[in-house]
Amino acid sequence: MVKTHNLGYPRIGEKRELKRATEAYWKGTITVDELQAIGKEIRVRNWKKQQEAGIDLIPVNDFSFYDQVLDMSCLLGNIPPRFKWNGDEIDIKTIFTVARGTQDGISQINDEKDCQTSKISTFASEMTKWFDTNYHYIVPEFRTDTTFSLSSSKVFDEFQEAKELGFNAKPVLIGPITYLSLGKVQDSQNPDFDPFSLLDDLLSVYEAIIQKLDKLGAEWIQIDEPIVATDLSEQQTKALTIAYERLNRITQKSQLLLSSYFGGVRENLKTFVALPVQAIHVDIVRGAEDLEELLKTFPENKILSLGIVEGRNIWRNDFEKSLSILEQAKKVVGDRLWIAPSCSLIHVPVTLANEKKLDIEVKSWLAFADEKLHEIASLSKLLSGSNEESLRSDNRTAAASRRTSQRIHNPIVKKRVEQITDNDFNRSSSFQQRQEKQFEKLNLPEFPTTTIGSFPQTNEVRKARSKWKKGELSHIDYDAFLKEETAKCISFQDDIDIDMLVHGEFERNDMVEYFGEQLDGFEFTSFGWVQSYGSRYVKPPIIYGDVSRPKAMTVYWSKYAQSLTSKPMKGMLTGPVTILQWSFVRDDQPRALTTHQIALAIRDEVVDLEAAGIAAIQIDEPAFREGLPLRKSDWQDYLHWAVNTFRLSASGVQDDTQIHTHMCYSEFNDIIEAIAQMDADVITIETSRSNMELLDAFVDFKYPNEIGPGVYDIHSPRVPQVNEMVNLLQKAEAVLPRRSLWVNPDCGLKTRQWAEVKPSLTNMVEVAKAAREQLCNV
Repeated sequence: MVKTHNLGYPRIGEKRELKRATEAYWKGTITVDELQAIGKEIRVRNWKKQQEAGIDLIPVNDFSFYDQVLDMSCLLGNIPPRFKWNGDEIDIKTIFTVARGTQDGISQINDEKDCQTSKISTFASEMTKWFDTNYHYIVPEFRTDTTFSLSSSKVFDEFQEAKELGFNAKPVLIGPITYLSLGKVQDSQNPDFDPFSLLDDLLSVYEAIIQKLDKLGAEWIQIDEPIVATDLSEQQTKALTIAYERLNRITQKSQLLLSSYFGGVRENLKTFVALPVQAIHVDIVRGAEDLEELLKTFPENKILSLGIVEGRNIWRNDFEKSLSILEQAKKVVGDRLWIAPSCSLIHVPVTLANEKKLDIEVKSWLAFADEKLHEIASLSKLLSGSNEESLRSDNRTAAASRRTSQRIHNPIVKKRVEQITDNDFNRSSSFQQRQEKQFEKLNLPEFPTTTIGSFPQTNEVRKARSKWKKGELSHIDYDAFLKEETAKCISFQDDIDIDMLVHGEFERNDMVEYFGEQLDGFEFTSFGWVQSYGSRYVKPPIIYGDVSRPKAMTVYWSKYAQSLTSKPMKGMLTGPVTILQWSFVRDDQPRALTTHQIALAIRDEVVDLEAAGIAAIQIDEPAFREGLPLRKSDWQDYLHWAVNTFRLSASGVQDDTQIHTHMCYSEFNDIIEAIAQMDADVITIETSRSNMELLDAFVDFKYPNEIGPGVYDIHSPRVPQVNEMVNLLQKAEAVLPRRSLWVNPDCGLKTRQWAEVKPSLTNMVEVAKAAREQLCNV
C-alpha cells in the first residue's frame, strides 16, 4: 500500500471549541489547566480521526493555542525584549502576551497573578498574512543582539502524548530558512541588520530540537520550508544547503521530510531535491508545472511525497486526474511514493458531517478536512490496486454532476461581463478635480476622523441574530433591535465628534458572508469555520456559480443611518477581490472572470448608495495584496485584473462622491503603483503595529490621493493612550500633506468591546483636534 500522511489538521474543533475555551481563559472564567485540558481533547480527537481515516503518519505540533509561527519563536526562545521574558521555559501566558500585548501593566488575561507580570503597557508583536493565504501569523522579530535557546517543551510533550496513545506521530517544525525569511528586523540602531547572520546560532537550536525528537523515538520529522515556492535570493539558496547539511548530520534514527507548498518550486527544484534529507514533499496541485522535471531528476535515494489533494479549497478531488498523475509518478519512484494533501488542512473547514442545511447537490461537490483525509486514503488504495469500484464510481458521479449542473451558469451574467468597455473602468475626472468637488460637498476639517466600518458585535447583537435566524425573534422585532443599536452607535460618534460616521454594521455577521448571502452563485455552511488569527475565525462563503446581485444589499441601513445625523455617513462595502480571496472559489473558470462578475454586483450597489444620498462609499480591499501570486513573474497579470475589478466596482459614481478603500496587514512597497492605479479617493491602512513603517511606501512613491494611516491598533484589547497616537500622527504628518491626511483606527472594531472602543476613539478624536489646533497656531 502506498504510504499516506498529512501535513497538518485544523486545530479549532468541529464547532469552534478552541475559540470558546481560549476566550474563556482570557476572560478569567476557566483556568490555564482547564484550557490545556480542552486543547488535549481537541488534539486527541484530531489524531483519532486521521488514524481512522487511514492516514499512516499523523502530524503533531500542528496544534496551537494561537499561531504556529509564534509557537516556533517560543520554541527557539525568540521573545522580543519589551516583553521582559526572564529566560524560563515559555508558558501559554507568555504566548498570549506576545500575541496580544499588555495594557497598563496588565496582560490581556483576567487573572490577578498575571496582572503582576508587567509594569508597563506593551504593544503586541506585528501580525501579517501567511504567504498568500488568509491566515495571519505573528511576525518573528530580529535584532543584532537576538539569541536563540531551546525554550519550550510543546513539541516534545505533544509528540510523547501522541506516542503514548498509540499514534504513529510525525513532529512538524517550521524550517529555519522560512523562519528567518518571514521575520522582521526591529532594531532602531541597526535597521539594515541581516537576519541571516543569525543562521549559525539558529541552527544550533534546531539541532538540539531534532536530537531530542530523535531520542524520543520520532521516526519522521517534517520540516516545512514553503519559502522554497517563492523567488529565492542567492543568500536564501545557500542558506538552505548549509542548514540541511547540518541538520541531516545530527539524526541517529529519525528521518527528515522536507516540505514545500503553496506553489511550484520551479527554478529552485534542483536545489530543493538535492538537499540531504530522506523525503521531499511538493505541492502538485498549485505546482503542477514541476511534475515533469521533478520525475526526470528525482534522486533514487529519496522518498517523493506528492501533495495531490487540494489543502486550500473545498472541492472534491477528481480521482481520474489524480490517479493519472500518481500512476505516472509511481512508474518512476515505485514504492518511494507517498500521498498527502498539498499543504496543511488548517485552511479548510473541519468536516461536512455537521452540515445538515447545506444544499444536497452542492454538498456532493465538496470535501472538507475529514473528507480530504478519506480522499488521500482512497487514492492510496486505488493506486495500490484496490478493486473497490464504489470509490471510483461515487467520485465520478460527483464530478459529472458538477460539470453539467445548470445552476452554475447564468447567460445574462456572462453576457454582461462580455459587454464591459474601457470606460467602465474609469471615473469621469482626475483625482485632483474630484477632490475639490468633494471638499466642497463634504466640508470636513483638517485631519478628518473616521472609523473603518464595524463597531463591537456584543453578545446581545449575536444573540439577537441567532434568535432571528432560528425564528425565535420576528423580523420586525429584529429590525427594531438593529435600529436601536445603530442609533446608539451614531449617537456615540456624534457625541465624541467624529467627522465621517459609519452605521456600525450590526446587521452583518461577516464582511464577506453578509454580501455572499445576498448574491446569486453563493452557498453557505453552518460550521465551515477556518482560523484567520488567534481566536478570530471566519466562515468563508462558497462561490459555486456565476455571481449577480438580485437586489440592493446595504442601502436600507446606510439610508437609515444617514437620517440620524447631519454629518456624512460612509456606506460600507466589501470589494470584489476580497470577496473572492475570502471565499472558497469555483475552480472551473479563471479567478479573474469570477472577480469581474462580483465587481459588477458591487458596482450596482455603489450606484444605488449614491442615489440614496450617501456621499462617501468605502469599498474594502484588505485582501488585495494577499491575492498576489508567490512569484513576481506572475504579478503583472494578477495586478492588472485586480486593479481593474476595483475600478469597475467604483467608477459608476459622480465626481463629488468620495470613494474610500481600506487595506490591512500588508507590505505595500512592492504594489504601491498598483494601489495608486486603483484611484480610490481615500485609502486607510494598518500602520500602528509597524510604528508607521508601512507608511513609507506611500511616502516614497508620493502617493497622490488621500490617506488614513491607522493610529489605533484594534487587534490588541488595549486602549491606546493619547501620547501614543500623537506620536504616530506626528510621524505621518511629517511626511504627508496635511490636506490629504485622515485619522482613523487600523481596522474595523467588530471584535473589540465597547469598554475599549469608547476611550480609544475618544482619545483618537482628541489627537485630531489637537493637531488642528496646533496647525492654527503655526
